[in-house]
Amino acid sequence: MRTIHTKALAALVLMASFSCNEKSTELQIEKSTEVTAKEILGNPAYLAISFEGYRERSRDIQPSVDQLKEDLKILSAMGIKLVRTYNVQLAHAATLLKAIQELSKEEEDFEMYVMLGAWMDCKNAWTDLEPDHGVESEQNAQEIARAVALANSYPEIVKILAVGNEAMVKWATSYFVQPDVILKWVNHLQALKAAGDLPKDLWITSSDDFSSWGGGDPSYHTEDLKKLAQAVDYISIHTYPYHNSHYNPDFWRVPLEESKLSPIEKVDQAMLRARDFAISQYDSVANYMKSIGVDKPIHIGETGWASLSDGFYGPQGSKAADEYKQALYYQHMRKWTNQKGISLFYFEAFNEQWKDAGNPIGSENHFGLFGLKGEAKYALWDLVDQGIFKGLTRDGNPIVKTYNGNKERLLQDVLAPPAH
Repeated sequence: MRTIHTKALAALVLMASFSCNEKSTELQIEKSTEVTAKEILGNPAYLAISFEGYRERSRDIQPSVDQLKEDLKILSAMGIKLVRTYNVQLAHAATLLKAIQELSKEEEDFEMYVMLGAWMDCKNAWTDLEPDHGVESEQNAQEIARAVALANSYPEIVKILAVGNEAMVKWATSYFVQPDVILKWVNHLQALKAAGDLPKDLWITSSDDFSSWGGGDPSYHTEDLKKLAQAVDYISIHTYPYHNSHYNPDFWRVPLEESKLSPIEKVDQAMLRARDFAISQYDSVANYMKSIGVDKPIHIGETGWASLSDGFYGPQGSKAADEYKQALYYQHMRKWTNQKGISLFYFEAFNEQWKDAGNPIGSENHFGLFGLKGEAKYALWDLVDQGIFKGLTRDGNPIVKTYNGNKERLLQDVLAPPAH
């Protein structure tokens, strides 16, 4: 085991707070050893997160190498060693890989790997024409080619390649494709591996909603999905109790037996139910995979909780969005997944404001554990107190607590869920 430096030690302290696995420190792999996806997925010494470093209201303004280095140092300090990206159409992923490569050379104790996403669309996606969900976009082949090129250029960093993001779920009406499209490209990538044209230990998956992986509506239970489950190296599912607090709220509403609890006690109980809701969706996929004879690892490619919303999840809606609830969800999910040997690509590292550019307080802009200026939300206040972010900045801003660290003021923004 290599020497534990200050940041690595802080990471181990963090893992101990989220996991009852007292032997997690033994899972650290020698940096001099070639690390593979098989070894790091499900390993609590390699915490994962979804990350894109966009600062502005448009992705036309791409983050620089230096900006991404700042972000990576912050994530590394909190124990993150595996980050997920979403597309290679834009420069972000390539810039990120360059930043990781440079940091690995500059800092002895820096270690970071990537789950590289290749975006998939149907024909006419994101245009004024009617999306044709039975035909794939002409752009998909180019996207796969770019992803292959990056995986081959940075084999020491890219450990996973994900074909599509929520590309098969039918509520993604702007762009979803049928499973045979994802299957086609997964088979293509697996053939490249077999031929030695991709690293042999690169794991291939598709990251999609739990229902797309057979855990929900039986209409998804197709032969192509079964073939896809057999073709990938592991299953990557998404689960969002946060969104279901509006769309499927039975688990969220305060039951009669809890009606006399204090507001904060109602919230505490609701967040345990949110965790259990996510676990139930994970289990539904596991049960489906078992039913079709597929025995492969299942990891969580995405889940998260927004800290602010003026829409379905705000004061006039499900009352789900605030930093206190976000912190509880993050902590509950880290603890459960670490104990079970499941990788959790928590969504997401930093707020991004391009997602709902016309509405600054739109929910999609506020899933980050950090604000745009590097403000550490309540989930990370303890880490600020530990001093692990000392000397680190985001765009020149030191890492400080939101609400100026005033918990009483934070709690004033916390609302109990609606009653049944």
